[in-house]
Amino acid sequence: MSKKFRLGVVGYGYIGQRHARLIAEHPQTELIGIADVNPERQLLVASQLDVPFYPSLSALLEHQPDIVHVCTPNGLHASQAIEALEADCHVVVEKPMALSVAECEAMMETAKAQKRNIYCVVQNRYSPVSQWLEEVIRQKRLGKIFWVEVNCFWNRDDRYYLPGSWRGTLQYDGGPLFTQYSHFLDILCHVFGEPTDIQAEFENYTHLHNTEFEDTGRVWFRLPTGGMGCIHYSNAVYDRNFESSIRIIGEKGTIQIGGQYMNEVAYCHIKGYEMPTLAPVAPANQYVGYAGSADHHALVIADVLAHLQGKPNHAVGAREGMRVVALIEGIYQFR
Repeated sequence: MSKKFRLGVVGYGYIGQRHARLIAEHPQTELIGIADVNPERQLLVASQLDVPFYPSLSALLEHQPDIVHVCTPNGLHASQAIEALEADCHVVVEKPMALSVAECEAMMETAKAQKRNIYCVVQNRYSPVSQWLEEVIRQKRLGKIFWVEVNCFWNRDDRYYLPGSWRGTLQYDGGPLFTQYSHFLDILCHVFGEPTDIQAEFENYTHLHNTEFEDTGRVWFRLPTGGMGCIHYSNAVYDRNFESSIRIIGEKGTIQIGGQYMNEVAYCHIKGYEMPTLAPVAPANQYVGYAGSADHHALVIADVLAHLQGKPNHAVGAREGMRVVALIEGIYQFR
């Protein structure tokens, strides 16, 4: 029988609850505890799972988990990942990996010293649409890429930015590109390479009262292969999410992927190519009052376990997680 891994989760908000439930259900994992500084979460844990609750990460680490899932506010990812690595745990960190390249580098240095791994949660790579797009570009079916345009228009209003929350703060949230749209920037970097020659501008239209950063921005860049592109995004959309889309223009064809979560092939016209039938797309993660990106966390966990057992996998490591942080940091220098 394969080894059963002992896992712990730090942070029991919406996404931490998702991680914990999947870990508890997996046949190769044992959920040994939940850590959260909010004492009210203890009652929530007790109502949902038969596992111990700990008031801090350090208390959880005393019970020697093999892997710690870091599901806390963005600004805590680096320090808590390092604490878990120093306790000889592997780490699975929710997006974004951290809020700066310097923090990512510190995490990677600790992992190397401890001979432990960092895995980044980028579940949108598992979408059948994303995998199809990656294959089309890898096979060079579009020829030279002239233009890549990423559009992300969602709603995040007072139902999301609650008074006293970490959301909306520069220290713990960081901004929409970190918290809402980093998955789509990961697809951009993963499929087309890291943008260069970045320029950007920002506005805050409807969130002056509840955030320390922009709710809307536009970014221009060059692709490493010679094309150009842009990113348009906004959290100021009325009432509900509108779309996340990507448009690609190449010398041999044009593609538009749309839907609220970049989950539908809206247009595909490629020379000598017949569009295949893709597998169904997983639904979005549903939270109170809003929705997030695609629900593929079970596949992330399966790949982490496969990597640790030396089996074929698609686990995403720290260098790829840092690449997205570097892109966002490069964009936000223009704030």
